[in-house]
Amino acid sequence: MDYDKIKRLITLVEQNKLTELAVEEEGLSVTIKAEALEKHIAPVATAQPGLHGEFEEVFVEEIFEAPDEEIAAENLVEIRSLMIGVFYRCPSPDSPSYIEVGDEIEVGQTIGLIEAMKVFSEVPSEVAGKVIAVPAESGKLVQQGDVLVVVETTS
Repeated sequence: MDYDKIKRLITLVEQNKLTELAVEEEGLSVTIKAEALEKHIAPVATAQPGLHGEFEEVFVEEIFEAPDEEIAAENLVEIRSLMIGVFYRCPSPDSPSYIEVGDEIEVGQTIGLIEAMKVFSEVPSEVAGKVIAVPAESGKLVQQGDVLVVVETTS
């Protein structure tokens, strides 16, 4: 499990005010507890089975950096997915992306597509401004509420 996935899980716990979240992937089990996050310690289970075949829970110091000042700015808006589906940054593989980091966008401008049940839906920008980041990967599944694009608003 990579750093970005663990960071997204921590965000999920914080945003939804969960007390605990356990995820197992490819033989690695990760448990995130809200009380541990408050102390800046994240519990992580080792991938090596301990006695009786159980995973031993180990506490490690949190490796996540404090958010960048740029991300914490009040004039940044996260455009989130309204549905579950596959996100695409361009209309076809040989076409340019709808947007790139640094582009100025307008309200209503298409920032990407989401494919759900073989239907493609355009994702319009909710704000005008400069594209700061595009955390959603093209061709990857996004969940409802996932951040697709971060925009620095002009007003």
